[in-house]
Amino acid sequence: MTASSRGSRAAYALTKLSQHPRVCSLCLRTIIRISPPRRHYAAAATVAVKSPVIPTIPNSQVSVQKPASSSGKSKQEYIVKAGVVLSRAPLLTKEPNTFESAFFFYQKRLNERLVMPFSRYFYFKKDTPADTDWKIKAKERNYQPARELGGYNAYSDMGWNDELLAGDKLSEPSTTVEALVRDSHPRAVEGKDGKPMVVEGAEVSLHEDSMIEMPLPRTTEADEKKDLKSLERKLDETLYLCVERNDENGAHWFFPAGPLEGRENLHQAAERVLVQTAGVNMNTWIVGHAPIGHHEKRPKFPAVPAHTKDTPAALTKAKAEPSKSSQASKLRREARERDEAARTAGIAPEILGERTFYMKVRIMAGQANLEGNAFGLENFCWLTKTEIGEKFRPQDFAKVQDMLADR
Repeated sequence: MTASSRGSRAAYALTKLSQHPRVCSLCLRTIIRISPPRRHYAAAATVAVKSPVIPTIPNSQVSVQKPASSSGKSKQEYIVKAGVVLSRAPLLTKEPNTFESAFFFYQKRLNERLVMPFSRYFYFKKDTPADTDWKIKAKERNYQPARELGGYNAYSDMGWNDELLAGDKLSEPSTTVEALVRDSHPRAVEGKDGKPMVVEGAEVSLHEDSMIEMPLPRTTEADEKKDLKSLERKLDETLYLCVERNDENGAHWFFPAGPLEGRENLHQAAERVLVQTAGVNMNTWIVGHAPIGHHEKRPKFPAVPAHTKDTPAALTKAKAEPSKSSQASKLRREARERDEAARTAGIAPEILGERTFYMKVRIMAGQANLEGNAFGLENFCWLTKTEIGEKFRPQDFAKVQDMLADR
């Protein structure tokens, strides 16, 4: 029988108090044997230690400081909203400018100067159509393996001259595409007797192996039609979902946003706002749980009466003294002073302000659909940063332009 020291002590006390204990003699002897001895020295040490004397203070001298009670319930001035910056990432790299094209072309020619000579027989077996085809094409480009370098020979006497002159079109992407497509047409095929046969002129286009796929253009049909609702446009730039709504201030464009409900956080509210705005026919991903931008719209307070005693003297002074700052700064300062005067007077705002926190979202597939949306939206577009600056109101674009990608 095993028991803790406290349990064995309690069982031993029960056996002593009971006249007819229901414990066998063997268990009783075991309990007595494992019961820990009393620590009389600990009790003696406790008695020896004197308790400190706590001075008493009369009740008349005790002052109880009560918390300051608020004069009234705090008034709500702002509505917290979750905004959605839904974007489609670029599908193509940026089109290089003249300097970048010349730099990349120089790197290609520099690589030709550093590599070992091309070993033709490692790739083409002798006296085969492939070997004959390579000989014909290599002769046209000065027997060099590179097809878009204009016949540059790094091992010749002019190998040092690997830079282009100003205005040379050899580094343009269109020239590179033409050279690659021209070199893709077969110039030698297998004849009836198995030996290579050279084909020239019209025979090249009639041969079944000459069907070469041209590279796709960088612009699409949506770019030509200027379809702003298509995701297949501006492939080298980031597109953002923008929506339009008509209200008392007229039609204006903005990013989808909606107020938080209940105990939602920004991530949950952004998911709900996205579904209520553009439907469920989209495969999206919210990047992170922290916002990428913040937009604040100040509340609108009623005018404070001139006879109000709570009107701060700073407001009267600002009206009396002309401001030396710009007109915009003056208007903003006067608006802040009017709002502060209204708060001091305890006046509730006529129109609540808005604090919108924008979450970054990516779209992988699908399309937006505003049918049956919960915010009264009438139109949507996929716009670049430059186009957003043209659609948005200037004061709205100034708040969000820093959180948008340059391309």
